[in-house]
Amino acid sequence: MDEEIIHVYLMPGMAASPIIFEYIKLPENQFKIHWLEWVLPINDESISDYALRMINNIKHENIVLLGVSFGGVLVQEISKHIHVRKLIIVSSVKSKHELPKHMALAKKTKAYTLVPTQLASNIDLLAKYVFGSSIKKRIDLYKRYLSVNDSKYLSWAIKQMVCWNQNENLSNIVHIHGDKDAVFPIKNITNCITIKNGTHIMIINKYKWFNENLPHIILEN
Repeated sequence: MDEEIIHVYLMPGMAASPIIFEYIKLPENQFKIHWLEWVLPINDESISDYALRMINNIKHENIVLLGVSFGGVLVQEISKHIHVRKLIIVSSVKSKHELPKHMALAKKTKAYTLVPTQLASNIDLLAKYVFGSSIKKRIDLYKRYLSVNDSKYLSWAIKQMVCWNQNENLSNIVHIHGDKDAVFPIKNITNCITIKNGTHIMIINKYKWFNENLPHIILEN
């Protein structure tokens, strides 16, 4: 029966397609996976208002929300508006204090306003910006995981990420992070499940770990 199934909603990272989750498989007798996709923001929409709009794409109650990178920030914002059974972030941050120093500097100097146009017109640069430097040797492979190169979206997303002002970690959040993450270095991250040799794209290349461990993580109290 549907009531017995746990609905798991997956949110990809900045500009990324939900195809990044194509290898994530959970036991179908217990879980049903739903992919969320980025939509274009409305003018200077706040991340909180954007999260409220995203809720329209969530059709079940007592769900599991999992977000990757900037998608991890978004699912935290969504969880402030609805009840969730479990909140999981991957390769992301729990507060502004876990952001790397260069992002704090970009916020202070507003350097983030200079980036989006370049990214939107250069798919290689966009791929490296979104997935990190570890992707440079496999750029063609990861181009397929990018779905949004709209300059308006990129301007909005980069600003929301850099200027995210969450001061305290949400309670009952599960944070999974790689010790080789070049976008959000592990040295800035606290209270996480650490994946050895995990990079910023480990949701793609370490999917077997997630398939083996997510069921237990979701079901544990």
